[in-house]
Amino acid sequence: MPRPVKWRKVGYIPRDSRFVPEGKPESDIEEIVLKVEELEAMRLKDIENLNQEQCAAMMNISRQTFQLIIDDARRKVARALVEGKAVRIGGGKYTVNICRYNCSKCGGTFDEPFEKTAVVCPLCKSEHVECIGENSYCRKQCVKKACCRKRNRPE
Repeated sequence: MPRPVKWRKVGYIPRDSRFVPEGKPESDIEEIVLKVEELEAMRLKDIENLNQEQCAAMMNISRQTFQLIIDDARRKVARALVEGKAVRIGGGKYTVNICRYNCSKCGGTFDEPFEKTAVVCPLCKSEHVECIGENSYCRKQCVKKACCRKRNRPE
């Protein structure tokens, strides 16, 4: 059974999400979908000029995963340019909001995306974790506690 896809942290969501070759009728253009995290990988590596380890750390993924993502992204962009295809940016498994959690059972701290619905400690598998709000997104007002999320969730 394959491992679940880890959320990728991105720091940039583009305003323009579709790029079309000039001079071709809209109906004749094939489209290539570039995931948001693929664009982020290219932005970090090719524009911000960071090394692979720095890029992977900023996206909260391994170096190997980063390499796979950027290879796919570059392949898609190259195909679009060479074959005259449109590029649409969207989709993927990404987040812009990372929360830092503390486990009350083992005392460990770890990061998870805010959007993740079921948060468990990766060390001891306990559900008794609480967002400690260290990141700029949460600001210590976060009510996300995995053990009582059902109570806090509006019906």
